Amino acid sequence: MKAWLRVMMGSLAIVAVSSAGAEPGERTGDAFPGIEHVGTGESVNEVEARLREALESRGLRLFSVIDHTRNAAGTGLELPPTRTVIFGNPKVGTPMMQCQGSAALDLPQKMVIRKEGDGTRIEWNAPGYLAQRHGLRDCELPLEKIATVLEEVAREAAGQ
Repeated sequence: MKAWLRVMMGSLAIVAVSSAGAEPGERTGDAFPGIEHVGTGESVNEVEARLREALESRGLRLFSVIDHTRNAAGTGLELPPTRTVIFGNPKVGTPMMQCQGSAALDLPQKMVIRKEGDGTRIEWNAPGYLAQRHGLRDCELPLEKIATVLEEVAREAAGQ
């Protein structure tokens, strides 16, 4: 077994133990299990602009941005500024879907940018969680590298 895969499997075991007893959708600490996040004092607009730049600089394809606030307003409802940015790299996502077709439920990758309190929160699915959710353990996937890139992109978007 490759070294990075052993490290990832160990990380998954830690995640499984740390979230043991948590019901689906139940918060553990200040986030839901499997959801990574970065906070910033910047506005949602500023974070989205920097996120777009971070994606472009890494050659990641921006597929769409969903403005949930605008969609809510269209139905007469209110929602603090909230956007989902959908992006990815087919060279990375396709092997995950080849390994297990259900991974397509969570791909392409997404980051949610939303106003929370006096700041903005950026959230995304942890690749280790997706591996656990879709049974990707036996596949040769660079999950640790994907996790690093996602965190770097989020921190750049947050201005960190």
